[in-house]
Amino acid sequence: MSDDIQDAVVALVPPLLGTLDALEDIGRFLHPPHLLDLIGRLGDQDRQLHQALGAFNAVAWPEAMAAFRDQLVLACTHTLRAADGLRAAPQEANPLFAASRALRQCARAAEALYPVSAMLPVVSRYFLDEDRRGDAALQARLGAPRPGTGVMHAGNETGTRGGFSVYVPEDLDPTVPAPVIVALHGGSGHGRLFLWNWVREARTRGCIVVAPTARGETWSLMEPEVDSENIRLILDEVRRHFAVDAQRMLLTGMSDGGTFTLLSGLDAESPFTHLAPIAASFHPMLVVVSEPARIKDLPIYLVHGALDWMFPVSVGRTAHQALTAAGAQVTYREIADLSHSYPRTENPSILRWFLAPD
Repeated sequence: MSDDIQDAVVALVPPLLGTLDALEDIGRFLHPPHLLDLIGRLGDQDRQLHQALGAFNAVAWPEAMAAFRDQLVLACTHTLRAADGLRAAPQEANPLFAASRALRQCARAAEALYPVSAMLPVVSRYFLDEDRRGDAALQARLGAPRPGTGVMHAGNETGTRGGFSVYVPEDLDPTVPAPVIVALHGGSGHGRLFLWNWVREARTRGCIVVAPTARGETWSLMEPEVDSENIRLILDEVRRHFAVDAQRMLLTGMSDGGTFTLLSGLDAESPFTHLAPIAASFHPMLVVVSEPARIKDLPIYLVHGALDWMFPVSVGRTAHQALTAAGAQVTYREIADLSHSYPRTENPSILRWFLAPD
């Protein structure tokens, strides 16, 4: 790199990562009465990013570095769209919906940024858990990717339904069966975007992440077999390419994805060994119609926010009581400051539970 290019990269990446961190923090605490205060957490980081991007684009880039430049520009563009949409949300007819829609741009930014991790160590560290960002050995392994690893998509453009996205850690040993996380998006969501809720944690711990997209606008809650069959087919496809640990199969999801985690995961034919529904709806009849042998001793990590406005926390408490009474091994996490949003900070605890020795 020339000095001008190095200076432009050094000036751009910190505000890019800082703005993404701020937006992720806002998404974690998103709650209707707090929206204006949360927007204030952005400070002037997005303004700094906009200025740095202008300088970055003003540099004369050689053709050989065009792809590198374009990925960073695309990541910045999506990040700034998220920030702009968030700032405009209070003026919309439904401010919370507008804010949530804007924050989906963060997943698009992560998708654009991820290829740069192979070239910039600071970006590679960003896609690791904070407590492992100083692990030089892990960095070295991830920096020499094995063939057929990384982020891939199968019929999963954001305008399509029924496909899936997958992340395979770059240092995955193909001879060792890997734990699998199947992560289900919320209503009207998409697997290609929801995947990015799990890449950082899976990359740190050597797990495969599969993020399917529902066949309809949301999961087939009234006909669970529709999406359950599609998930089984997707898992068959994953098994054809990768060694999978059949004793470490986690099904998890947010909102409608959490509800479907229970609907599908409690089925006697389910291949999943662990369930982690988050902000899910629940009716005690689900336990009544499920096979007792399937529920008994089934590990379930149940997460619900005390501030949840869509499915009140009483729903989570009812699920905890009913599943425990039926014999499941329930870990219940009621989070006092969580609304109806994805608690990314809970992922490491879920994975410690999931990967703990029997």
